[in-house]
Amino acid sequence: MDMEDASLVLTALSQPSRLEAFRLLVRHEPDGMAAGAIAREMAVPQNTMSAHLSVLARAGLVSNERQSRSIIYRADIGRLRELMLFLVNDCCGGRADLCGSLVNELAGCLPAGRDKRS
Repeated sequence: MDMEDASLVLTALSQPSRLEAFRLLVRHEPDGMAAGAIAREMAVPQNTMSAHLSVLARAGLVSNERQSRSIIYRADIGRLRELMLFLVNDCCGGRADLCGSLVNELAGCLPAGRDKRS
């Protein structure tokens, strides 16, 4: 990820409803959610949510797939990983002892028994 790409992703996430929608989709991985269900859960009009999801999709943060009459949206966890690595790439000038707490907190997000390097 380069600076321009990171800026695109961060701009997409800078609006509160889009950030909330992305976080909601992250919580519903890997199944994703239908666009209408996202709008209902967030109490946002469907046409407004559609516009927000389009911005997230252009930034590469979500993908969608038609299933019958619904469009299912999924968070792109790989894209999130790219952003996070870009943001901390030069963390603490390479001093791992200063970044250890950040790494430990992120590792704590994974379910027990899962390989933390994946």
